Amino acid sequence: MAQLPWHKSLQQALVQRQTDGLYRYPRLRQGPQGVNVKVDGQAFISFCSNDYLGLANHPEVVKAFQKAADQEGVGSGAAHLLTGHSQYHHELEMALAAFTGQQKVMTFATGYMANLAVIDGLMNRGDVVIQDKLNHASLLDGSRLSQATLYRYAHNDMASLHQRLHQTANIERKLIVSDGVFSMDGDMVALPELMALAKQHHAGVVIDDAHGLGVVGDAGKGTLQYFADQIAEKPILVGTFGKAFGTAGAFIAADELIIETLTQHARSYIYTTAPPPAIAAATLAALQINQHDDAYRQRLQARIEQFRQGASQLGLKIMASQTAIQPILIGDDKQALKLGQQLEEHGILTGVIRPPTVPKNTARLRITLSAAHTEVQVNQLLSALEQCHVH
Repeated sequence: MAQLPWHKSLQQALVQRQTDGLYRYPRLRQGPQGVNVKVDGQAFISFCSNDYLGLANHPEVVKAFQKAADQEGVGSGAAHLLTGHSQYHHELEMALAAFTGQQKVMTFATGYMANLAVIDGLMNRGDVVIQDKLNHASLLDGSRLSQATLYRYAHNDMASLHQRLHQTANIERKLIVSDGVFSMDGDMVALPELMALAKQHHAGVVIDDAHGLGVVGDAGKGTLQYFADQIAEKPILVGTFGKAFGTAGAFIAADELIIETLTQHARSYIYTTAPPPAIAAATLAALQINQHDDAYRQRLQARIEQFRQGASQLGLKIMASQTAIQPILIGDDKQALKLGQQLEEHGILTGVIRPPTVPKNTARLRITLSAAHTEVQVNQLLSALEQCHVH
């Protein structure tokens, strides 16, 4: 049995984490992802998946995966730069370039790896990365890996960002990094103002639009398209497939020079096995559904509006989000955990989010809505919230 010499201190830290109401447990799902799930042997209506368009178990997406697996097998067997890059990867990257309006795309096995790559592959010691306070952990880890100096600015506060840019005015290479849709609050980046400041201070920009693609903008083209009329130039875009597209993996889209630079320098691209070709094929099928059938987004938007109206009538502390992410602010960690457990007794599964994922005293129920949810199911959620006295 493997142990560490400091076994006792690890045990004490875990006990303290349980005492503080911050302990996390894996859950076992039996059967496909969807709004009706069986977790730990119990049936739930799920409001904690990122499958925003309900494509994770879509017949056309599953069929594309199976067909490619029959042709190519399961594993890619090598890194992209060796023999792991299949025709399916190539076709997906070409389709994504057209979809995003960027020159070139490179794909990754996970969004975490893409965010490590985009910062570590472009920035070095002595450079500066300026990040929103509520950015995803993987973006912060990208800065740490690059050894660039990291500055944070207050969430979506352009005056705070402007101050950071003045503070680093003598640094030649500056990169502003922000989520497009913030994963825990559900609000959107103030992109037009951010891009204007970047231009004024000669800074690059990266937008991680994991939670915006497929959900906002015409044809689900995300945050960049949502603000297209207000921005003259496109930032570097990171997108993921494990949310609205219902599969797995991620991509970076930018001009050819940036993508070629990342191909040469991004360690989380070079030194890892490429994702399975069948995943690329399934993602391409999901992308085509997303582009050609707006009914999914219309249904999702209807459920968002229904939930927000109902939550407002109940006096719930919802946040200023118009996206599929609808957090209910609770505050106390143990109270949030208790409410989550009570909702499960009503057959409702939600995300209970506590520090360090969110700031101290901002524990919340993270409700995520899907195009696959019905009006009846959202009413069941609202009824359960009322019965559990969530306020």
